[in-house]
Amino acid sequence: MGLAPQMIANIFRIITEINKQGVTILLVEQNAQQALQRADRAYILETGNIVKDAKASDLLNDPAVRAAYLGTGAH
Repeated sequence: MGLAPQMIANIFRIITEINKQGVTILLVEQNAQQALQRADRAYILETGNIVKDAKASDLLNDPAVRAAYLGTGAH
């Protein structure tokens, strides 16, 4: 079922505020688009194994990552 969209936006806003205070956050999130937009670094896991790690901005712009996890039309 998941959380309501307004609650999700509030949680991500709070996470962003905490991080701006210099606190490191380990975020495990299935919404890759939201997570990569806020992260400095990211790891992609498949069946429990790290298959890719890089700066979040690099992963966000990687065509293979976009096709597999964000949908080809993700912006």
